[in-house]
Amino acid sequence: MASSNAFDLRALLQIDRLQPQFAAYTGAVVQGAVPLAGDTLLIGEMGPGNEVFRVVDVALKAADVQAASQVVEREFGFFVLRSPVNSEITAAREALLSYLGLPLESRRAPTVESRQVITSVEPYQAQLLNKRKAGSLLVPGNTLGIVECAPAAYIMAAANEAEKSASISFLDVNSVGRFGRLFMTGSEADVRAAVDTAVEALSAFEGRS
Repeated sequence: MASSNAFDLRALLQIDRLQPQFAAYTGAVVQGAVPLAGDTLLIGEMGPGNEVFRVVDVALKAADVQAASQVVEREFGFFVLRSPVNSEITAAREALLSYLGLPLESRRAPTVESRQVITSVEPYQAQLLNKRKAGSLLVPGNTLGIVECAPAAYIMAAANEAEKSASISFLDVNSVGRFGRLFMTGSEADVRAAVDTAVEALSAFEGRS
């Protein structure tokens, strides 16, 4: 079992059928094993942050999965595990929950903190955003979509679902910290559809408030 009575399972989610663009983006920013399109991911966020090391150890020993990310930031621990085999990720998830002595429903349910669609982005703002992006470039005049959620880890599921619904490009997917933020660009119609899908995906997760 986890060593701290104050343990908080902030997020635990499984993403099936990783989409090609989001897989490429994720592969460019992770520390370890690179996810590929079609993979399944297991993503977790917890406090205290140092618990992530034991949790990842348990999951890696329980199933044939690989560690893509293991991060401790100021408040929380965050991890990403990948496998091409869905059942292996499921086994890792169940072993992790067994170790913690918690049901999946003990995770926090995500909340949408904000959503924005900005049309015809002005050139100077586009250039400011391009300085901090990890993905595609924002072209002036295109539409920018932003979705913000808490806990942060859930934004990865929102991004993967957004790619399924519309022709958009990811600028940045920030999944570490108190809030997760998804930045994407494309035509106005595609960005609006992607933002709607991302918000809908977040509302589908069950957990405690």
